[in-house]
Amino acid sequence: MPGFATPPPNPQHALLSFPAPHVLLVTLNRPRDLNCINAQGHADLHEVWEWMDEEPSLRVGVLTGKGRAFCAGADLKEWNTQASSTTQKKAPQPPSGFGGVSRRKGKKPLICAVNGLCFGGGTEMIINVDIVIAASRAVIGLPEVKRGVVALAGALPRLVRTVGRQRAMEMALTGRALSAVEAERWGLVNSVVEVPDISRGKDEGENEEASRLVLDRALGLAVEIAGNSPDAVLVTREGVKLGWEGIGADEATGMLGETWGKRLAEGENIKEGLRAFVEKRAPVWKDSKL
Repeated sequence: MPGFATPPPNPQHALLSFPAPHVLLVTLNRPRDLNCINAQGHADLHEVWEWMDEEPSLRVGVLTGKGRAFCAGADLKEWNTQASSTTQKKAPQPPSGFGGVSRRKGKKPLICAVNGLCFGGGTEMIINVDIVIAASRAVIGLPEVKRGVVALAGALPRLVRTVGRQRAMEMALTGRALSAVEAERWGLVNSVVEVPDISRGKDEGENEEASRLVLDRALGLAVEIAGNSPDAVLVTREGVKLGWEGIGADEATGMLGETWGKRLAEGENIKEGLRAFVEKRAPVWKDSKL
């Protein structure tokens, strides 16, 4: 892995690693708390994703959790303490939302490897990422209404665009959890990886094996994406996002061409890709300058 332009952040409750060239892996590391994210965690993760977007050598991010949970949502103990205090106020989330992800507008792809429980803010995060791989034991839900709170970190308007109004209403108004298979059928999950059942997942070794299986699938996709032109990946992702955000096809196509077309055409990678095709060899990409 080449040296970084700036040093990586040092989050308090997450581990950073680089399992393949150009790939950042972030592992939530509060397994005893089911990887619930507290105020410090939100700030730290916002910094991590901002760093990834600006670090030229990185092309794809992967987010997963340690233990039997991906992320069970907000740290309700911290929230309760702050809500009960007459002086201590609940720290605001960063503009990028829950875990720096649920309202993230970053430019580089982000994949979630959902290794287990995924509730509340955990679900809000996966709704706004690019690809979701889930363990068969994973359960996914928005239980906020059962706790008297609301999913305000960006999930609700985004959820309806992914699963449709009726399914979004069922999920959000009942607070019930979906199995990984049901979430895949609804379109929240790209694919499901068969792992040992969560009811037997209290053994640490078994948890690690289950997490490894789903992470291997996610990392395989990350490596595949990282092997493509980094310029083309960024612009292609932006084009898909424009459509998902509700912009008409003609308008989105025009915006994409006007904003990115010239910069893409003048970059080194498009020239390298065409040369490599003509010369019948694998392209050697440059870090994106877009």
